[in-house]
Amino acid sequence: MTFAELILGAITLQRVGELVISRANTRKLLARGAVEVAPRHYPLIITVHAAWLLSLWVFGRDQPVNVVALAGYLALQCLRFWVIWTLGSRWTTRIIVLPELPLVSAGPYRFLSHPNYAVVAGEIAVLPLVLGLPLLAIVFTILNAAVLAIRIRAENRALAASRETLCVAHHD
Repeated sequence: MTFAELILGAITLQRVGELVISRANTRKLLARGAVEVAPRHYPLIITVHAAWLLSLWVFGRDQPVNVVALAGYLALQCLRFWVIWTLGSRWTTRIIVLPELPLVSAGPYRFLSHPNYAVVAGEIAVLPLVLGLPLLAIVFTILNAAVLAIRIRAENRALAASRETLCVAHHD
C-alpha cells in the first residue's frame, strides 16, 4: 500500500462516516419537525464529490505525496471538525431547517456564514495537489464552485425564511 493510498483510504472512510452521521442527524431533525429545502441539487453535489474522490483514486493512488500540501489539507480537516462540532446534531450534508431554532453563531460561524463550504472548497483544491494533480484541482474547483453557487443561494433563501419565521414567532 502506498502512502497516497493510505491517505485516500482514510479520506474515503472519513467521508463515509460523515454520510452516516449526516443521515442520522437528518432523520432526527426531520422527526423534530424540520424540513428539507431545495433537495433537487443534492444528487449533483454527491456526483461531483464522488467523481472527485474516484478521480483521486484513479490518478493519485500511486503518486508521491507533497507533505506541505498535506499539512494544508490536515489544517482544513481541523476546520472541518470544528464546523461539525459546532453544529452538533444540526450538521447534515443536506439543507435541513428547523424554524424554531436560531441560527448558529458560535465557533467558525462567528467569522463566516458558510465555513463548511469554505473548507470543502479548500479540500477539493488542496487534496489533488497533495497527490501532484493540479489539473484535477482546477477541474473540480470549477465544478464545485458551480454546485456551491446553487447550494449557497438555496441555503441563504432557506435561512432567511427561517429567520423571518423565528422573528414572527418571537413577536407574537
